[in-house]
Amino acid sequence: MAVHKPNEIPDDGNALRQTALFKQVPRQDADQLLDTMHESTYAKGSTVFRQGDTDHRMYLLEEGRVKLVRQSPDRRIQLLSIHGRGEILGEIPVFDPSGGPRTASAVVMVNKTKVAALDHDALFDWLNQHPKVAVDMLQVLAHRLRTDNERISDLVFLDVPARLAKTLLDLATRFGEPFEQGLMVPYDLTQEELAQLVGASRETVNKALMDFSNRGWISRKGRTIIIFQPGPLIRRSRM
Repeated sequence: MAVHKPNEIPDDGNALRQTALFKQVPRQDADQLLDTMHESTYAKGSTVFRQGDTDHRMYLLEEGRVKLVRQSPDRRIQLLSIHGRGEILGEIPVFDPSGGPRTASAVVMVNKTKVAALDHDALFDWLNQHPKVAVDMLQVLAHRLRTDNERISDLVFLDVPARLAKTLLDLATRFGEPFEQGLMVPYDLTQEELAQLVGASRETVNKALMDFSNRGWISRKGRTIIIFQPGPLIRRSRM
């Protein structure tokens, strides 16, 4: 019996049809826009777009994983978010073309990541024909804003172990692979990047990870975390 992840996208031969942009649109109408998109395959470590770019394209992630990172003037790097199959990337310049250059870079996390680029003009010509999709796009943007607001609140109201528990559960929901003992989460992040995602120092996050491990909730193996007991993590994420 096959076990499906909570965020798994049905495989109908094109993951792009399952994104928020297309999933409410008849297949023949979706194909009109799909024909205008430019698909590319990237190796791990390559860049889909860079901070400072002035293009007005949006990207849809067909396969693989991408992380958004931002570099400060003194060249420090901050991990902002991780995105997986079926998600939209870099949409702000499309809807706010006069808002300035890109504020983050999209870096590929796994080999053979497939991304489709969509130009501003092609999207808006298509939306004029399918205005219902514009409502779906607003919902996607609103969800992204809600997630950002929740993350800011977590930084204020939750301690580091709670934020770490919440981060691990989010990664597990989106990328986890079930097996007999629990849920395997291959997060493909350095310790420093995981700490950035939590919003804490590496030392503090490692201390919390060790505590979770000592309690038997998780175990660590390289850049993979195995969750044995999601229940205690859920309770800890709410404290």
